[in-house]
Amino acid sequence: MGNKINPLGFRLGFTQNHRSLWFEQRNYSEDLREDEKIHNCIVNYVRHIKGSSNYGGITRIEIVKNADLIKVNIYIGFTDLFIEKRGQDKEKDKEKDKEIEQLRDEVQNMLVQNMLDSVNRKLLISIEKVDKPYREPNILAEYIAIQLKERVEIKKIMNKAIELAEKADVEGIKIKIKGRLNGIERARKESAMQGRVPLQTLRAKIDYCYYAVQTVYGVLGIKIWIFDKNE
Repeated sequence: MGNKINPLGFRLGFTQNHRSLWFEQRNYSEDLREDEKIHNCIVNYVRHIKGSSNYGGITRIEIVKNADLIKVNIYIGFTDLFIEKRGQDKEKDKEKDKEIEQLRDEVQNMLVQNMLDSVNRKLLISIEKVDKPYREPNILAEYIAIQLKERVEIKKIMNKAIELAEKADVEGIKIKIKGRLNGIERARKESAMQGRVPLQTLRAKIDYCYYAVQTVYGVLGIKIWIFDKNE
């Protein structure tokens, strides 16, 4: 069973929590689609300002809805996205504040254009930085995706990703890449693993992500599991 469902959903109530917190009796599907649109809007905005040659953006997005307020918590991997050391350069502080305000306006405009129910709620966006970015599977997946676009050797990419994860003190990591690797006509998969990743243990803190990357050979799928014993 653990191999057939999402590892994050499999552990809800044990080591994972919901990333959207709200209650709805009648229009559950509409609120669910609204969350998806907010998430996609933020991710697309960040990709636009970061550019295709950079990585290290969003690790996760949490959405909390109240009767008159939507609070969006964005967790980022590196300080050059929105956040800099405050107080050292007032001009940079103003630029970062302006970027956050532009993001809020972008999300608000999306809500208006789609005529969603939350358009009349106040929107609050907060940015937080994670301590060790390479513990986050999304960061490693973005790194692998960029290397795949540059046509770097598959084994070399996975070994480097494992090395970055080990430097972040993870207990174990598992990587799978599937598709037309290196341009061959028949799809195949490559996998690598370091340490232990107990997928069947509910008490094990497993972080997981799936990332699709468009290359000249077609779409490649990246799956990453990270076991962090310290959590």
